Amino acid sequence: MRVIISVGGSVLAPDLDDERVRAYADCVETLRSAGHEIGLVVGGGKIAREYIETGRDLGANEMALDQLGIRVTRLNARLLIAALGEAAVPTPPECYETAAAALRRSEIPVMGGMVPGQTTDAVGAALAETVDADLLVYATSVSGVYSEDPEDNPDATHYEELATTDLVDIIGDIEMSAGSNAPVDLLAAKLIQRSGTRTIVLDGTDPDDVYRAIGASEHDGTEIVP
Repeated sequence: MRVIISVGGSVLAPDLDDERVRAYADCVETLRSAGHEIGLVVGGGKIAREYIETGRDLGANEMALDQLGIRVTRLNARLLIAALGEAAVPTPPECYETAAAALRRSEIPVMGGMVPGQTTDAVGAALAETVDADLLVYATSVSGVYSEDPEDNPDATHYEELATTDLVDIIGDIEMSAGSNAPVDLLAAKLIQRSGTRTIVLDGTDPDDVYRAIGASEHDGTEIVP
């Protein structure tokens, strides 16, 4: 099975913890040994937010702030590349075609951000569409998709399964609420809807849960179906 895993920066390296990064690398290598083709996208997380906040305080414009965030995502990607060793492409691919070529060579591409105005959520969805992935997994800090931001409403409904059209509607409503956090962004949701890629959104704090979702199709997250 060809799988794209999009790992949030705060999930992979919340405090630049080498053990967490190594655990994710072990998960990926185990999946690869089982015959899966794996591509990865890594977010910026807390460190990216800190750089962006500091840059904004210094007067940087939004384009410059996006570039800061992209560079942090690629630094996080390099941490995972270091843990994966020779199994991974040595540097984060900066275009989808390069990542696709790596998969065809049975290598593991580890991407960060791509262009200003686009999050790594969207990069993961676009990469999955480019390579005709069988599955896209979002390893986030929340346990799936909810009817509302669960931080704002503890009674929000957790969805075990959603159609792609419903995902777009729900994410759109959450993103329109200032300061709320959606499990994936609206562009990513629309790309998933367009491609029809089977998608799972789950809590990826423990990489074993990511392994279980891919290797055994067992998870406590939300499955997005065409």
